Amino acid sequence: MPKLTLYTRRDCCLCDEMKAVIQAVATEVPFSLGEIDVDSAADLAQRYGAEVPLLFIDGRKAFKYRVTKQALKRKLKGGRWIAWRK
Repeated sequence: MPKLTLYTRRDCCLCDEMKAVIQAVATEVPFSLGEIDVDSAADLAQRYGAEVPLLFIDGRKAFKYRVTKQALKRKLKGGRWIAWRK
């Protein structure tokens, strides 16, 4: 099962859009999701603050700023864990 990590911050409309896409894909593709607020630590804010929302899949940067449902599904399907829900 793929592990998604979403770097985000509060009051971020792009972050809200990406979360909605991720939630929509979750109804079709199993994965685990962790969310990290970049403003929770100075090093995170410095490293990722200008790039949020930023989505990693299994530790690899996959999407920055925006993602579509189709693009996320395609990226997940292209991985080694093709375990689609029916």
